[in-house]
Amino acid sequence: MNTNYKIALLIDCDNVSNQSIEGVLQELAKYGAVNVRHAHGNWNGPQLGGWIEKLHANAIRPVQQFAYTTGKNATDASMIIDAMDLLYSGNVNAFALMTSDSDFTPLVMRILEAGLPVFGFGERKTPMPFVNACSQFIYTENLREESEESDNSETGGPAKPKPTAKRTRKELRGDTVLVRTLRTAVEQTADDDGWAHLGAVGTYISNNSSFSPVNYGYKKLSDLVRASELFEMSVRDKNTLYIKSPEK
Repeated sequence: MNTNYKIALLIDCDNVSNQSIEGVLQELAKYGAVNVRHAHGNWNGPQLGGWIEKLHANAIRPVQQFAYTTGKNATDASMIIDAMDLLYSGNVNAFALMTSDSDFTPLVMRILEAGLPVFGFGERKTPMPFVNACSQFIYTENLREESEESDNSETGGPAKPKPTAKRTRKELRGDTVLVRTLRTAVEQTADDDGWAHLGAVGTYISNNSSFSPVNYGYKKLSDLVRASELFEMSVRDKNTLYIKSPEK
């Protein structure tokens, strides 16, 4: 995947916790520069208090949206308008949406139609239509700092979900969706001898699903593949990794 994207990060502060924003920015740094950082919400209300201290520290611009009518989510409309303005401006070539709200699924599909990738970040409660629509989706619980979790437990607050522990070999091989995804990608990108460049495998997967190794407890696809022991592996010149399905 391209590592030189100009990314617009739009945050739905009404539907996602502030506790993972640093992890989200670190993850996006793998793919390029996050040039636009907008946090949408009603900043007059007390419910966004936790977000306020995160804004200046992470160079995020708050976008005020008043709740004009009870029961209506004006933040959603504000964020969609913002996204479309950025899309037509031509100043960014990738989007990141931080939300747990499936109402943004049509927005993701519209951005994809324009040829731009969408990185999704949301809590585990995020409905699958939104998860599956994104080019890549990561559950924000996997990006929280360990220190935040320990601080919370010490103060007697509610327990926060822990990041996903690394899946064991048995767990990885028992995940039929994961195994099918990996094997299909290898088969589709392999050369005449059956060997597939891991980079090509990763690109194929990202073009067909919202898969991320982070959701299985691994930072890199190579680490997950090694842990699964599903494939033969060969390291060639310049540390290039190739994988191959074992002979039956």
